[in-house]
Parts: sequence; C-alpha cells; structure tokens
Amino acid sequence: MLRTTQANESTASPSGSIDVSRCEPGVSRRRFLASAAFVGGAGVLGTGCSPRLTGMEIGADGSFPEYLLAKPESCIYTTCLQCHVDCQVKAKHWEGVLAKLTGNPYSPQNYLPHLPYDTDLHKAAKADGKLCAKGQAGIQTYADPYRLRKVLKRAGPRGSNKWRTISFEQFIDEVVIGGRLFKDLGDNRHYPGFEEVYALRDRSVAKALAEDAGKVGKGQMSLAEFKRTHAAHLDKLIDPDRPDLGPKNNGFVFDAGRIEHGRKELMKWFTHDSFGSINAFEHTTICEQSHHIAFDEITGGATHHMKPDLTHCEFVLFWGTGAFTANFGLTPMSEKVTTGKVERGMKTAVVDPRLSNDAGKADWWLPVKPGADGALAFMFMRWMFERNRFDARYLSNANRAAADADGEPTFTNGVHLVVIENGRAARPLDAAQAGVGLRGQRVVMRNGAPVACDPDDASTAVEGDLFAEGAVNGLPVATPLALLRKEAFSRSWDEYEELTGISLAMLEPVAKELTSHGKRSAVELYRGPVQHTDGFYAGAAIITLNVLLGNADWKGGLSKGGGHWHEFGGKPGNVYNFASMHPAKMTTFGPRITREKARYEDFSYFREEGYPARRPWYPFTDNIYQEIIPSFAQGYPYPGQILFLHKGTPALSSPAGHKIIDMLRDPDRVPLFIACDIVIGETSMYADYIVPDLTYLERWGTPHVTPDVTSMTSKVRQPVATPLTDEVVVDGEPMPISLEAFLIAVGKKLGLPGFGADALGRGMRFDRAEDWFLKAVANLASGDKPGEAVPDASDEELRIFREARAFFPKSVFDEEKWRRAVKPELWRKVVYLLNRGGRFSPAESAYDGPYLKSRLGKMFHLFMEDVAAQRNSMSGEYFVGLPTYRGQFDAAGKPLDPEGAYPFALITHKESFGGHSRTISNYWSNIALQNENHIIMHKRDAQRLGLKAGQKARLVSASNRQGNVKINDAETVDIVAPVKPVEGIRPGVVALSWHYGHWAYGSRDVEVDGQRVKGDPRRAAGACPNPVMAVDPILNDVCLTDPVGGSSSFFDTRVAVQPA
Repeated sequence: MLRTTQANESTASPSGSIDVSRCEPGVSRRRFLASAAFVGGAGVLGTGCSPRLTGMEIGADGSFPEYLLAKPESCIYTTCLQCHVDCQVKAKHWEGVLAKLTGNPYSPQNYLPHLPYDTDLHKAAKADGKLCAKGQAGIQTYADPYRLRKVLKRAGPRGSNKWRTISFEQFIDEVVIGGRLFKDLGDNRHYPGFEEVYALRDRSVAKALAEDAGKVGKGQMSLAEFKRTHAAHLDKLIDPDRPDLGPKNNGFVFDAGRIEHGRKELMKWFTHDSFGSINAFEHTTICEQSHHIAFDEITGGATHHMKPDLTHCEFVLFWGTGAFTANFGLTPMSEKVTTGKVERGMKTAVVDPRLSNDAGKADWWLPVKPGADGALAFMFMRWMFERNRFDARYLSNANRAAADADGEPTFTNGVHLVVIENGRAARPLDAAQAGVGLRGQRVVMRNGAPVACDPDDASTAVEGDLFAEGAVNGLPVATPLALLRKEAFSRSWDEYEELTGISLAMLEPVAKELTSHGKRSAVELYRGPVQHTDGFYAGAAIITLNVLLGNADWKGGLSKGGGHWHEFGGKPGNVYNFASMHPAKMTTFGPRITREKARYEDFSYFREEGYPARRPWYPFTDNIYQEIIPSFAQGYPYPGQILFLHKGTPALSSPAGHKIIDMLRDPDRVPLFIACDIVIGETSMYADYIVPDLTYLERWGTPHVTPDVTSMTSKVRQPVATPLTDEVVVDGEPMPISLEAFLIAVGKKLGLPGFGADALGRGMRFDRAEDWFLKAVANLASGDKPGEAVPDASDEELRIFREARAFFPKSVFDEEKWRRAVKPELWRKVVYLLNRGGRFSPAESAYDGPYLKSRLGKMFHLFMEDVAAQRNSMSGEYFVGLPTYRGQFDAAGKPLDPEGAYPFALITHKESFGGHSRTISNYWSNIALQNENHIIMHKRDAQRLGLKAGQKARLVSASNRQGNVKINDAETVDIVAPVKPVEGIRPGVVALSWHYGHWAYGSRDVEVDGQRVKGDPRRAAGACPNPVMAVDPILNDVCLTDPVGGSSSFFDTRVAVQPA
C-alpha cells in the first residue's frame, strides 16, 4: 500500500504565479520550511534573507556567549557531494535546522593530521576541519527554493515546461502498469510499464536462455536448434531471431549520474539482480574514464586510479589537472602541495593550455596544444631515453623474485619479448614457442640469449635486456621498452615542437627535474589529457613516465591509496555478504545498450553485418554515459522501453549533449521517460514524470576514498537534515520520497525478489533505506578481518547519538527500526562509527619505512596483451597494445578535419567554487564569487578579432554553426558570454568554464498545476560550452569518443568566436 501523508500548501500570489524566492518577514525558518509549496520549501535560505540565529550574539559588553554549535549533540558527520572528492563533513544544527557545514576532524581529507579515531566526541566537536567554498555552500543545494517535493507529471508535450503534481501512489501505479498515460493530452500512444517490460521472471529459465543465447551469438549453436530447445520462452526475448540480444527486460535502462557507492550497489540490486535487465550505468565517461582504463590496463587490472604521495613527494608534474582545481581534490590536496612548497621546497610543473591556479603557482608551465598530450609524453620519453634518465635496474626486473631482490614492490613486463606480426606487437612470446620453457611462460633476452620467465615466480630471479630486438625461432620479437623507445624516436625535436607547441628548451628543465628526485618524483594526470579521442593512449603514455621512474609504492612516489574497508562483503571479517544475500538473483544476458564490455565478434550482428558495426562496441570500458540515450533512441543493438534517469543531466553535461534533446522529446524513440531529480533540470525537463529525490545531506551512502589519501579510510553518508520531499507510506513504512522509496515501491508492486520479506536473507526484510545501508555500515564497523571491529559505543555516546537526531521525524530516525536492521551485537559498533562519520585508520599507518603501507605490489604492463588482441568494431583493425600517439580521430578512425573556418581550439575547466550542475543554486559561492563565466582568450587573439574585455561573443563550430541550443519549439539558448582577454592562455586556444549557462534548474519559468513558477535569471547567466563541441561525423548523434577508454571528447573541438 502507498499513501502520501504530507502535502504542501501553495504560495500562489494573487496573479496566479509562484515566486519561490520571496522571503516573507516575520516567518520563522522552521515555519517557512514546513509551510512551503512543493517547490523549494527552504527557499528562504537560498535567497540569503534568512532570519539570524538568535541566542549566540556578542553581548553589549563584548562578551561571547557559549557557542552551542560546538556541542556533540549539535553535530552529525556525513560526506559531501558538491564534487566527487567526497569530503567528510561536520553538519551543525541550530534547533533542528541545518546551520553550518565544516570539515570532519576525524578524516584525513579534511584535517591534517586527522584526530585519532578514539578521540572523545566532545573534543572533536570543537575541532573544525577544512572545507572548500562549494562544500560550505552545500546548505543551499539542500535549501534550494527550486527543489521538488512532489511527483510531477507532464501536462504538455515533452519539454514544454508544463506540469501537474500527482500523488506518489498514482505515479507508481501508472509507471508499473503503463498504458495510455497521456490520453488527456490527446496522446493515444501506449506507454510501456514495468509490468510489461518485466517479461522474463524465472531465474532458472533465464540461466538456460543465457547460456545458449551466448552460443548462438558466437556461432557455436544454430538459431534453429536454439528455437527448438527454448520454444516455450521465445516470447520473452527482444528478438527471437537474435536471442543473444537478451530478454525484453533489457528494455529498462537505469541511467545514473553521480550515484556513488551505496546507491550504486542498490541500482544493480534492483536492475540486474531483481528485474533482470543488464542496463545499469554510471556517468564516468564524461569525467575521466580513459584515465581509469589506462591505469586498469597498465596495472593488469590491479587498480584504476593512482595518485602521487603529496606528503613526501619532492617534484610533481601535474598534467591537465592540479591540486588547486577540479581533481581528487582541492580540499585534501591543496594543503599538502602548499605545505610542501613552503616547508619542504617541493617543486611543481603544470601541463595545461591555460594558466590555471596550479600553473600560476608552479615552477614551470607547459602550455601544450590541446590534443597533443600523447606526443608531449613521448617527447619526455625521448629526452629520458637519450640521456639514460630512467631507472634501468628497476626496468630490468622481469619477475617477482628479481623485484624482491632489489627491494622493489613492483616490476614491469617491459623486458618480456613480444611477437611482431605485420609490423605490430601482436602477443607475448610464449616460452614453449621459443623452445626455452613451458607453455604460458614469458621470454626475456639476457645477454642476447632467450630465457624463460614466470612473472609470478618469487624464488628464481630473472632479469632481461631492456631494448632487445631480433628473432627467436624465426619469430621477429622486441621488448616493449624497445618499441616505446622506437616510438619516442620516431619524431624529431622539431616535429615534436610543431605537434605540441613545446620546445626542447621549455621541456628540458622540467624533464631534468622530473628525473632528479629518484622515487620521490611523480606525474599526476586527470581529465585534461584523457578526454580526447586518443585519451586512453595519452593516459597510458603519461602513466609510463611513472613506470620509467620506478616510483610506485614508494614514499613520495605513486600511490594506489590507503584503500577502504569493504561495506558490501566478501571479506572474512564482514558480517553481511550482499553478493550471496539475494533470494533469487536473476541471470542477465545480452549486450548492454551501449555495447560496453562486449566484443562485437561475440554477437550475431557481427556474423550478419561484419565490419564496420553500425555503432562502436567498447570491449575495454564501461559506463559510456554519452552513448546511452543515442543508442536507446536509435534502437541499436535493440530499442529501449523505459529510460530511468537518476541524478544526471546528459543534455547539459555531455559534449554535444544537446543532440539528445530531440530524441527525448519524441515518445516514439524514447517510450517512457522517468527522471529522479531534486529539481526540474536540463534533461529531466523532458521527462514524462519527475520523482523528487533527496540531496546528499538527507540520505545514505558509502562513497569510497581517493588514492590521494594514503591511510585506510571508509566514509559514510547519513542524513543530517530533515528531508524536504513529501513523506509517503510504502507498504506501511513512512519515508521521504526518494530514489530508495521509488525502487522499494516498484519492487514490491511488481513482486520483485530482493524487496520486502526475506529480501536480504532469511528473516531480513528490505522495507526502508536503513535496512540496506545500515548493514553496509555494520560491515565497515566489523572490518575486513576477524578481530578488527571498532569499539562499542558507550552509554554517553548512545545518548549523544540520540540527542543529535532528536529533531528528525520518525520516518527518518526511528531507533527501534535502525536497531532491527543489524544484528543486536553490532548496534553499538554501528553507533560508534556513525558518531564519527566513517572509519579512519591512524595517520602513521600510511607508511612502512621507505614504502607506502598499502601497496600495489603488481606487475606494470607496458605491453597490454588484451588490447593488442582486439579489433576496432568500426574499422576491423587491431588496437595498438602499447602507448602510442596517432592524433585525434572520428569513430571510423579517420583524422579530424583541420581547423578551416574554425581557428580556435576549445577547452573547458571547472572553477574551484563550482563543478556540478547543481552548484548554480549556491548563491554564497558559485554566483557570489563569479556571477557568470567568460570566453577566455589570449590578448593577441582578441585584438586581432577586435574583441574587447567584457564584450559579448558567441561560440560556433562545425557541429553548431548557429551557436545555440533549441530547447523546445519556442525557446532557444545562445552560447554567448563576455570575452576575457588574458596573457595566461596559449594563443589559438579559447576556454569557457563549465557549470554556467543553464536553461532549467530554476533559471526559467515553468507552469505547475496551471500556475507560473518564476525562474531566477541569475542561474541562466553565462554559457555552457558543451553544445558547440564536436559531433562525431560518422554517427552524427553523439560526441567524439575514445574507442578504447570510452571518454567523451571535451577538448577536440575547433570553434570560431564571433561578436554577439
């Protein structure tokens, strides 16, 4: 049963419009929150005209009152989400109202060194950690006057900005059952519901179908045999003639933005395990995915992210990123770099076409041409190889025993011979094939003779010649190091300078510094070099510079981070193993709608159509955000039926994301579109329904820690503010409307396994969010190993825990229900952890003598065998299995057109006070510090075009010649911003920062229940660069994309700048 138990009063003015930014004098903060309409109950905070907090004013005699916010009863610790650094936050309350956000002193990200974990709560309450401007302004994300409280159903065509409120109960009924949902608008289409798409329900049948369908795709079973065997279940498949595409269940697509751990696992629990759809996605390819895939391949799958140990590093080369800008991240990294520079003489260099905050404070700035990062990496390599400025002893180690003998935590396959076929490195030379050992062993050259080598052998040390080339048993062979050196020397210094814009004279002092500090020098990369079509290879080349230094796992070198305790099980000390708790886990099969983590050659399409594929297949990467909706709308590899967009806005945030607007507006291409959002956003404005969600300050999560933190850390996100969405009752349980409420309600109405009674194991119900998340917290409290559980909370800590949450309604904090979610003996341990906002190992635990305590300890793969073995689905050509530089290209592998009529390279960046689309609501930071963004260009370029500072100009490109976005039939948004001429940018490059130029998110008027809700034009100021970014000329409906790493291209577009 579903029931709405809280409604909101209208704040309509006599004119029939609603002004959510109006602040009425004499209305207390609490009463305003309680009496607001469905839009933005806490708008009083968002406008900056909130009543002052009484009772803590300085007295007339200058005396200071007691600071009540420094009491532990006034504090709850949680985790920020104003960016992906996920800082730990101390949320302070005044009479039950969220009053201030500061850093958590228990956390190494926010307090350096952090407080010991057993520090008394009273003492910790008086210690505030650091938190950046946008982190502190997170109160305004929570208290945004444009937040949604009720479910909205469109009351006009998609994108018309006309809505009506409906009950949560009606919403669940309609999306589950489907039908002619908009017949009142004259739309007689049938809209599919979950009941219809949930076609395959028997997990034993699913398992049998999956096994044989895979055989059909690979050509190992005939279609006729499959149909005979599974005749009774062909109606459950998307296409009985292509059974390898999977069941109709795959028509449900969960498209998530910044979902993070905790909710991410819940997304997969619902989508994969319960509903049986293979399509659950995150947004990673619009952030830095190729960087992750490069690390993943080079470390052989051991990790997807490494960072310099900034606390002891003596030199850092920041490549397309920095410590004072968008990274992992500003709050923890900036202090380390600043302190290092001031107190230890640490030096830095920055590669960036723009003089960023980091470049401005660096010892060297290398303003590379956009898209030439891979070439610049090989320029560094050439310098290092020419001058023997690399760790030859480290690189000669061919196996574990050799590394151990030298005291090296890691080693490489740089001396393992690879076979050269048709001019390419094809595969490792097998020792049996070479006639020197067993099948599966590798081969090295030692003093010119082939020697067998087992990389994992820890007893017999094997070293190899670094740059060996020749033939073994008639097979042409070379070491990866020899091939890398050949690539580095394939271009002259003049050619490198032409490609990169960096001269040898500019590079040499940086290269010398990089190679002058032994293990305490590192190269750090993030978005800048990898959000290109060659992002994977550029990232791999830059990571290789670290490998040549042999700095991994050393104090002051490259770190995989301190790691975290495992909240979802799989470790001996964990109490709950979620992987085995599902009562009836479905087997998913078929390709994901984005064709990620899938080989084209393993599916029937390849046997039918060969090369090129209709759209790219991505065997090495996943979460290809920009491909989800275009693939869904085109119907390749199959059409989607229900699009569920959660916490994301691809129309705004993806390069060329505006191309999906027409797709979303067409119900024939995207049949049912449900969005889960805190506002009416730039993409959710096209939905059929918007279900309100909670902000990060009102809900649960278990986000993971950045590798910048070298001590073991586990974070918890927990409610610290009263939810502002309506309260509903789902099957007898009161809860705020949220993602969790939606999934539980749909799961129960459909009768999905994994929800309700025995959903999490025998006797363990899943009725509310705490049933899920508190078990994860209990795992963190128990630890990964037996005997490493946290202490029990004392009676005093239990009292503080209760009093700190006394202001919550029962739907949020019901101690009895929270207790029931975990085993009785774990409750006090859970409280102990929640009272500190997570689990944090001591600062001194990060190091082990000259090494990092938490170590990679694996082999680096300079030759990436699996990449070399796979073909590009669009060309049929093999991928290169080594770092390389080939420039930028389209989906077919064709080089991009020269600049032509578009003379400027466009780049983008994030300001430190903004970052996500939602930070536009943060008037204290995003708008107060800079109310609009600028087209930043070199003074000489501006003078040549006759453009002056502050003059409005328009960006146009070959993909967007008008320089605008048509958001519906009546409205167009111009990509226009004021010009800012500077010296600090490379000539020929223009920069336009992200997080401005909104066309929704409260920036425009909308109509709800027949009343006009006025927008705030401040939110529309500036311009978003993404709509002018290049559309792939082969696919014509999506941005340029890296075929290996999957990253969307933010930095490969040519533009012109025109007076507006």
